[in-house]
Amino acid sequence: MKTDRRKFLISGATLTAALVAAPGIGFASSENIEEKKDSDMAPSKLDKTRILGSGENKLEVSSLGLGCMGMSHNRGRLPDRNAMIALIRKAYEQGVTLFDTAEVYRFGQHINEELVGEALNPFRKDIVIATKYGFKIENAKSVGRDSRPEHIRAVAEQSLKRLKTDRIDLFYQHRVDPNVPVEDVAGTLKDLIKEGKVKHYGLCEVDAQTIRRAHKVHPLTAIQSEYHLMWRQPEVDIFPTLEELGIGFVPYSPISRGYLGGLMNDTTKFFEENDNRPTLPRYTPEAMKKNMVIIDVLNAFGHERGLTSAQVALAHMLAQKPWIVPIPGTTKSAHLLENLGAADLNFTKEDLKTLDTALAKIKIFGARGSV
Repeated sequence: MKTDRRKFLISGATLTAALVAAPGIGFASSENIEEKKDSDMAPSKLDKTRILGSGENKLEVSSLGLGCMGMSHNRGRLPDRNAMIALIRKAYEQGVTLFDTAEVYRFGQHINEELVGEALNPFRKDIVIATKYGFKIENAKSVGRDSRPEHIRAVAEQSLKRLKTDRIDLFYQHRVDPNVPVEDVAGTLKDLIKEGKVKHYGLCEVDAQTIRRAHKVHPLTAIQSEYHLMWRQPEVDIFPTLEELGIGFVPYSPISRGYLGGLMNDTTKFFEENDNRPTLPRYTPEAMKKNMVIIDVLNAFGHERGLTSAQVALAHMLAQKPWIVPIPGTTKSAHLLENLGAADLNFTKEDLKTLDTALAKIKIFGARGSV
């Protein structure tokens, strides 16, 4: 593994010692610990970039992005808004240029696009904002899918206002609408791109056939889907198509909604009013207990190299294809720095073989659940 080993031995040990001290899920109650060790980690600025898409539709972004969903939606109690603005800006200062949000990411009056727009406004020209459309929203909640052309246009206008911007850099269809052919969706995005309101077109959670149909109407820049060491099906289902067509891949939940960070277990309690994990079979107490074997493997591999389990998971993902750009989310400064540290890692072929051999022996318990 080629990297500054001393830096990661120090930062990994410091990070692990502090994080294991956090109670329960750890994400909502460790501010003091993490503030204390940020300076100890002394992270280097993220300076590596990757290309999503190809030709005239390519988009250069940082090798890791920031998923902003959990700052407002589906990840428990809401953190302080000002703290989240500061965190987003810190990510930019550390070299992150890809920031991911969506129209549907909200909890009550707390709207993620507005948060992201305010945070990024001072350096809008230097970054890439990705957002999404495709749901009907009533009383701040999704009540179904809607990708009719007129609805896509309406959402685009609303997102532009919430994001305080004149263009959307990457506009994804959040989920396929069974009532609207993907060709109609692609045609609408093609028009929005001609008008300058959107720069690049993407899809989320789609199969290879849908990708091909959409790509014929207007070239896709990126596909976003769940992908991590506990869910590797995209490698079989869509990677060959993406490689053939020159389309990038943006994995969401690359640390399996926090689980691969090693701080969740069968005693973890979720704030169910604003957290979807209790509805997913893989996050039941029984499944989390049985799946701890994968954490053991990541820790064993990481401890020998001065890395945390999250860093190992992200670095392994980055090693799979050069057109993969993960967007791990967090509400904590320490986790942000931990995640970004993975971009500096270059596992050798022997490293990857060792890790993959151990991972291949693991059976994951609990279905992925509805997406």
